[in-house]
Amino acid sequence: MNVLVVKANNRPASEAVSSKMYETFMENIEGVNVTTYDVFAEDMPYLGQDLFNAFGKVESGEEMTDMEQRILAAKQKAMDALTAADIVVFAFPLWNLTIPAKLQTFIDYVYQAGFTFKYDENGQAVQLMTDKKAVILNARGGIYSTPEAAPMEMAANYIKNVAGGVFGMEIINEVIIEGHAAAPDQAEAIIAEGLEKVKAVAKELSAVLV
Repeated sequence: MNVLVVKANNRPASEAVSSKMYETFMENIEGVNVTTYDVFAEDMPYLGQDLFNAFGKVESGEEMTDMEQRILAAKQKAMDALTAADIVVFAFPLWNLTIPAKLQTFIDYVYQAGFTFKYDENGQAVQLMTDKKAVILNARGGIYSTPEAAPMEMAANYIKNVAGGVFGMEIINEVIIEGHAAAPDQAEAIIAEGLEKVKAVAKELSAVLV
């Protein structure tokens, strides 16, 4: 079994809770093949016209620019990483109500008709990743689990809607640490409790997969 961990925070674990969640998960997963795809360490040009130009040149046989070669290679690397995974773990923060731009780029690379989903003869979307499972590890300093704030949260919800809703992965676990910035006097306890849940997820996966 192959576990792909998509790490989407380049701040140190001493400063960023989602980075600490990633480290905690990695320290407690065992007996499986684990690969980290660090979106901040990878060469990942943003999705745009360069990619579409590259597609056209692949078809026509024209020579590609360095940027076109880079983005085509980056897209393929992300797709290959997802293809090889049985379980995908997303470790990421909520930044400005949404996900980091680099994580968005990863999603942009793999969000492709014919790869993660397709359209049937009636024009309905069909999920193509139903053989894979996903785990959500997310940190947010504010509190977004209340009915009033929940509609504003576009990080964990977005990843679940894409990975689960569009791609068809089964979301088997979710750990969200929230409120540590809003309640600094309780931050240590909030984070510690969340990290224990991350440990439990990693150990549960280890037990299932070993």
